[in-house]
Amino acid sequence: MKIKYIVHCFVLLLAISCTEDPIGEFGTGTITGKVVTEGENLPLENVKISSNPVSNTVFTDADGNFTITDVEAGQYSVQAELDGYVTAFEASQVEEGRVNNIVFELEVSTVNNEAPLAPELVSPADTSEELASEVTFLWTSGANDEDNLSYVLELRNISQNSIERFENLTDTTYTVSDLDRGTSYVWQIIVSDEINEPVRSETAQFSTEGYSAKDYHFARIINSNAVIFSSSEDGSEQVALTDFDQNSFRPRKNAEVGKIAFLRTVGGNTHLFTMNLDGSEQKQLTQDVPVNGFRISDLDFTWAQNGSKIYYPHFDKLYSINFDGSGRTLIYKTDDGSFISEVAAADFDDNLIVIKTNNNQGYNARIFTVSLSSQSVVDVILENEPGAAGGLDIDANANRVIFSRDISGSENDSYRIFRSRLFIYDINTQVTNQIIENTPSGKNDLDPSFSPTEGAVIFTRVSNNTGAVPEVFKVEFASSSTNPVQLLFTNAFMPDWE
Repeated sequence: MKIKYIVHCFVLLLAISCTEDPIGEFGTGTITGKVVTEGENLPLENVKISSNPVSNTVFTDADGNFTITDVEAGQYSVQAELDGYVTAFEASQVEEGRVNNIVFELEVSTVNNEAPLAPELVSPADTSEELASEVTFLWTSGANDEDNLSYVLELRNISQNSIERFENLTDTTYTVSDLDRGTSYVWQIIVSDEINEPVRSETAQFSTEGYSAKDYHFARIINSNAVIFSSSEDGSEQVALTDFDQNSFRPRKNAEVGKIAFLRTVGGNTHLFTMNLDGSEQKQLTQDVPVNGFRISDLDFTWAQNGSKIYYPHFDKLYSINFDGSGRTLIYKTDDGSFISEVAAADFDDNLIVIKTNNNQGYNARIFTVSLSSQSVVDVILENEPGAAGGLDIDANANRVIFSRDISGSENDSYRIFRSRLFIYDINTQVTNQIIENTPSGKNDLDPSFSPTEGAVIFTRVSNNTGAVPEVFKVEFASSSTNPVQLLFTNAFMPDWE
């Protein structure tokens, strides 16, 4: 019995010593993600990705992506490190058999980056005066490290208290055109390396030269709009007086009142405007009764004697209106309902005007003088001639009238003109003569106007094909040259010489 007891204890002890303790199993998951720049969201390559508690360490690929596999389930703090950027941390909850995705947006570090040097303004120098309307700005600048620099030019118009900004400049020079004349400006340069706060230069002030009135005015097509320009005869200084985003045409200067009258398209109508000689104080004169008739581009108006009034057409009626927009008055109406398209007035005879009328297709043109006091026709200059006619002007003493006429006699639905030539009519002798005999074939001479001395005529010449670019010429009456016709301005039409 004693022996049997001892054996049983041995077997029990052996059984206990052979029992295995179980090992704990936590499971694994995966962490994926992407690293980009803050703000621009550009992928960053070779960013070091690690975690706490420690797991595998990986680096982002060219697209900024990374993957850490076989990560034990649990809470982790994942960090992203790259030289030049602030280290970022994101929390990640890893679960067994699942993928946890995180995104890092790394901010550029400025710890070891220096701000750019303050720019120094070179030209125009402070207090510069009488600068042209086109100014080239020049400055110097530099970086304290290898960062790329970009600049902003700030230009403040003191008169208007407005600021223009020219941004994303990479060179240290920039040219600005169409500055206001007779105006003071302040300019400043701002430099940025896109890391540190932008650095501003000192400021400098300059002023532009005042406007000197020019004798020549014309229209030019820019961005599908007609724009009015003034110019000296040699064309060395051509100044736009109206905005490029408005359709303004048919300039008519009056030196006595210091104004330029012109036409402008407004809301589907054509209205009469005035402005100062420098283009300022543009004012709409007509309201309820706009300028109207056959083909707006062929309508014309005129200053009355001494510039107190302007005469303009509205279908079969002719109105006068004061140059401040007041006092609109009907002064003439055709008997047969024909349209009044053009009018001209003599400087020294406030009773006599010359008118061109036509039908609603632009033909059956008639040019005649009218006595405003008696409302009667005084002299018929042109009638019963086939084809288009127009472009009126009358000299100061009401002795001569110039006009254009298509001698081809063509009358077509598109009002296309083929051989327009210039003519002068002597009111005293009632004789008409052609002004230029050798106009090139395929060209039209249009819109003649007397020079201030009345010894020459300025006019438009353009090819008779659709879309041709017009030019402005002048011809002198007493010239002994074999070719008295002189080119003045290209890409120009509707000239005025006052």
